[in-house]
Order: sequence, then structure tokens, then C-alpha cells
Amino acid sequence: MTNNTSNNQEYDAIIVGAGFAGLYQLICLRDQLGLNCLIIETGDDVGGTWYWNRYPGARCDTESHAYSYYFSDELLKEWTWSERYPGHAEIRKYINFVANKFNLKKDILFNEKVINAKFNENSNNWSLATNTGKQFQSKFVIAAVGCLSNTNIPNIKGLDSFEGKYYHTGNWPKTGVSFVNKKVGQIGTGSTGIQAVPVIAAEAKHLTVFQRTANYSIPARNAPLSEEFKDHVKKDHNYYKEFLKRTPNGHPFEISSRLVSDVSTEEMNQIYEKAWEKGGLQFRATFNDLVTNIDANKTASEFIKGKIRQTVTNKKFANILSDIDHPYAGKRPPIDSHYFETFNRDNINLIDLRSNPIMHIDNEGIQTKENHFNLDIIVFATGYDAMTGPLLNMNITGKQNLKLKDCWKEGPQTFLGLQIPGFPNLFTITGPGSPSVLTNMPMAIEQHVEWVRDCISYMSNKNHSSIEADQKSAEKWGDEVNAVANKTLLPTVKHSWYLGANIPGKPQVFMPYAGGLPKYTEVCDEIKNNNYKGFKLA
Repeated sequence: MTNNTSNNQEYDAIIVGAGFAGLYQLICLRDQLGLNCLIIETGDDVGGTWYWNRYPGARCDTESHAYSYYFSDELLKEWTWSERYPGHAEIRKYINFVANKFNLKKDILFNEKVINAKFNENSNNWSLATNTGKQFQSKFVIAAVGCLSNTNIPNIKGLDSFEGKYYHTGNWPKTGVSFVNKKVGQIGTGSTGIQAVPVIAAEAKHLTVFQRTANYSIPARNAPLSEEFKDHVKKDHNYYKEFLKRTPNGHPFEISSRLVSDVSTEEMNQIYEKAWEKGGLQFRATFNDLVTNIDANKTASEFIKGKIRQTVTNKKFANILSDIDHPYAGKRPPIDSHYFETFNRDNINLIDLRSNPIMHIDNEGIQTKENHFNLDIIVFATGYDAMTGPLLNMNITGKQNLKLKDCWKEGPQTFLGLQIPGFPNLFTITGPGSPSVLTNMPMAIEQHVEWVRDCISYMSNKNHSSIEADQKSAEKWGDEVNAVANKTLLPTVKHSWYLGANIPGKPQVFMPYAGGLPKYTEVCDEIKNNNYKGFKLA
């Protein structure tokens, strides 16, 4: 793996993270602005979240023709996806293809984790330190650390005494894990857990699924792409480029303008049936008011619960799986490949942790209130310290010794999810306060990366040496993020990771901007066109 071996430890811009965001930021700053740049990456290769997420069944929930960079027509013509929803290995192959095409790896330092970043007020630059003791200086720091990269293993008493193996889905061994002839326990049934269950159950001797929160899921209906569709996407890439930019979530489908109340019950059920058969995230686009009107939402929620009960033949399991306590799409709505069908296998068990919680783990397995489960392997599909965790892990200190962890004690505060008051020349790609996790990420990433490029270019042309979000602008933006979220059902799900509720002690603040990518882009463009109004330039 190539590493940057230059003795020059001073840079115009240091980018942290070599996923979708970091690689495109390097292209924009190095190749388009001619800056001296370095990416620092914890892993030993490019890929970002897909470098770490190799768990069984790991697959993107955005259709492949949309889960792509759209900045290069040449790239769109040269790369061909094979499936409707790409798997983790194919996504890594794609990201490597991009890195090689644009010769990016020569400016990436692999196997180095940024453990400290401090702003120097005298020299108006950043000092960064890595886990191996390397030191760097840079005028700009761009945190492209991703929203879902900080794994969360719950603090369960006795885990260290377990004599089997345990793994977190977000830090999966590159060599894979064999479940053959193994008794496996999986804790967690969010998007990740729902993808992993069918694959693990098919290989393991026995799988016990420990469910805390029941979840909705729509069949993905994943399949190989036809040659006609592959040709169509290449031919019409400009159409998709524009189309993705105007849909609220950057997905390749439009949200219907009709309301649930516009149609009869019979027609509504026909619409849901058709969407269920088509599969994928666009189930939530069947009606305009599914995420804003609780009565409308109940119709979709009940339809899906009915499908679960219809699919799962074991009545006890069916009841546990359909006992869902939140509105559909109030949390990130999973899509699956035969998740509910897997509970019809004879080598699977399902434990409802709400009525039968885990008491502790011992050397042989998991002890719940009512039972002991002997296990060889425990899989933690327990999610991430999302959005803020990866940034806080960098131990960032801004002006006047202001520590980010203190600054965000009550929850994250940013201006546009791009900058934090008190931290000049630090940009956060898809940070809290931006659409980020509510969208098809490459679309949100391209918009942010290009905004940062244009901002740095403007500063260079106007001889500005620093830019910092204004405190009042950040407070006002925080109010806007809350106001927009409160028009939806999203903040009503109190155990959602959108609020940070999966991390004990984390302040519960709704983090992403729910007003849609087009509206958000408009706001960012207006600020850019008004000479970065709301930012302090010096």
C-alpha cells in the first residue's frame, strides 16, 4: 500500500479520512486548486465506512446508479455496477477504481489515526498528531471522517470473560468470519442486523437473535442489473445527475404528491402492494405525508406489520417482530433480503430483550433474565456513535483552548454542518446540521466538498487567511434544524440514533437537517453568493 513518504510535514490542507468524501476533497483541492494536500487514513486502504463494514450481508441501501460520484462524466461511463444494490466488496472495488484513476493514493498516509488536532492562533494554522507520533501542520483541516464510523459496543457486564469470539459489524475482520458449526448470538436488529441475520443463519449451526427494538423493513428485491439498464444509465447520466439533485434525499425516485386521504382504502392498499413488490426505500415515497402526518403514517406502518405477521409462521416470533413502537421511516428505514423469512428456519431463535433483558455475559455465552444461551460467537450489530463520535475522537481544540468535546457537551452546534464557531479553517463534511444521513450520501458529499473547494478558492482570491462560523449564525441554524425536524415525525422516535439515543449519556439532539438536499443547497449557495455571510473572514 502506498504511503506518502515526503519529509514535508506542512500542508495547505489535511483531509482526515479516505472514503467518498476525503477522496473527492483531494481531487477538488489538489487537482483543481493546486494545493499541497494530504489525506490521513486510519485503515490500510481507501473505502471509508466500506473499509470497515464487511459484515455478512453488508450492502448499500441506495441503488447503485445513484450511489456514485457524478462529478466526472468519464468516470460514469467507465464504471459499471453489477447489481441493483451494491455489496460492500463491489463498493470497495469502485472506490479503489476512483483512487487509481485520479492517482490519489500517492497523497494518502495509511495506517495513521489522528488523535489530536489543535488550532495555533499565532501562526493561524492547525497542528495534528497521529497515534504513531507523527506531527503535521496545515492551514486547513477537512474532517471527512464519516457519520457512521465510530463503533458502539454496549458495556455489558462480563463481556471480557467470554471465551468465544465477539465482533462488531462495523469493525469486521478483513479475512471474514466462519460460522460453520457455530452457535451464534447476534445483538441488534437495526439496518445492519437485518442484513446480517439471513446470511449468518444460512451458515451457522444455530443463531439466536437478541432484539431490543423491533423494526420495519421493506424487501430490497436486489437483483443483477440488465444490460439494457446498464446502457441506459451510461447514456442518460446527465438526466440522473440533475434528477438526483432535485429529489429531497438525493435518491433516484420522486416522492408522490398525493396524500393518503386522497385515495380509497382499496386503492391505498394496491399502491402499498405494488411498492412492496418493487422493493427498496421508495416504499416511503408512495404518499407525500407519510413522514409528516401520524394518521397517514399509521396506514403504512400497519401494512408492513401485516406483511411481517403474514411472512413469519411462528406466531410468537411474528408478534415480537411486529411489536413496533415507532412510526415507519421515523428511524432510517431498513431494506432487506429475506430477513423476516429467515425466522421460519429451524436453526433460529428470537429473544425479546424488552421482556427478557440481558443480565450479563459469562465465559460460555449470554445470560438473560430468564435463560442462558451457550454461544461460540457473539455479533454486535449495535450501531455507531453517529455523526458526532468520529469528530470528537479527533480531540479537536480550537481558539482559546476551546475543546470540541466541551463545546458540544449539550449537543452539536454548527453552521450548516460545515463549520463550528471557535474552530477556524476546520471544515466538517456532512457534519451534524446538514442533510447527511437523511440522504444518498455521495450526493450530500459532492455538494459539501464543492462548497468547501469554492470557499477556499474565494479566500485565496481575496487574500483571506481564516474563516470561522459566526456564533449567532450557528445558533440560528440550530433553531432552523429543529424547526424543520419538528414538522416531521422524525424527532418523535426517542430511541433513534438520529438523536444519539443509542449512546448512554449522549445529549439527545436531532442532528441532521430534514429540509431536503435541494433546499439546503439553496441556503448554502445563497451564503456563498453573499461573500460567505454568517462566517467571519480575516
